[in-house]
Amino acid sequence: MLPLDTVLTFFVTALMLALAPGPDIIFVLTQSALYGMRAGVATTLGLISGLCFHTTIVAVGVAGIFMTSPLAFTLLTVVGAAYLLYLAWLSFRAGASMAHLQESRFLGYWGLYRRGVIMNITNPKVTLFCLAVLPQFVEPERGHPTLQILSLGGLYELACLIVFTAIAALGGRMATWFNRSDRAQMLMNRIAGCIFLGLALMLAFASR
Repeated sequence: MLPLDTVLTFFVTALMLALAPGPDIIFVLTQSALYGMRAGVATTLGLISGLCFHTTIVAVGVAGIFMTSPLAFTLLTVVGAAYLLYLAWLSFRAGASMAHLQESRFLGYWGLYRRGVIMNITNPKVTLFCLAVLPQFVEPERGHPTLQILSLGGLYELACLIVFTAIAALGGRMATWFNRSDRAQMLMNRIAGCIFLGLALMLAFASR
């Protein structure tokens, strides 16, 4: 079992890391600004589920093997970049959807959850992050390393849940303004499209 001081130190570190501007925060903010806080929360739960996947493969040691294969890394990167390009295309194509008036244009909370899962799982940088950070807080004398990594992963996921939910609440307040006019909706969709395009390029040119 991890000592309390290690748990507290890691959790504070996790909160700081979760607060750092990055693709996940931007993704949650844009979705909640477009469709409201609940949409941001659904996206957050998808991202957290994907993070659980990365934590698990790091804990069981698969990540180390996976990351030594340039082909596997490249394939996952290409898939992730392609998915982000697809999201960018959808955003540019959406225009002014007026989410509160045209429910048919709204992807649905389950759809946003799936987007969050896919976006997180297809980003090999998340695995590298977990592989680099989580083992630093493991103390072998305290018990099985796999269980410790899973526990640390759970704390990191909790920290992300807290931060991303707060971001979703902020985005939800923005949604009230954006949904007042076609022009605001058009602007938000264009911004989201540019963000997805930028993230796709960053991921495509990422190196280990």
